[in-house]
Amino acid sequence: MFNFLKALFKNDAYENLSAAAFLRKAKETPGAVILDVRTPAEVAAGKLQGAININIQNPNFEAQIGKLDKGKTYFVYCRSGVRSANACRKMHDLGFAQLVNLSGGYLSV
Repeated sequence: MFNFLKALFKNDAYENLSAAAFLRKAKETPGAVILDVRTPAEVAAGKLQGAININIQNPNFEAQIGKLDKGKTYFVYCRSGVRSANACRKMHDLGFAQLVNLSGGYLSV
């Protein structure tokens, strides 16, 4: 049963990192882009330094993401880590290869 659950959550599209590892790796990665996929209201309450915001709930999300450089490494976060994981999956489907999700989201920072 446990292996079945592990298989459901197996993920080759992106890497999940804790807050400390996410922040450290983002600093150490040349040309890294920190991508905040929360709503504008959530961003107004605070964000990670240098993050760009593209709201995953915006109907134009995929079009906006499609304009980004697919050769860069993206460190993606939301409030709790669920929307950013979904964003990473969508980005992977669009051809992005270097994706890191903040496990636990902005709440974990």
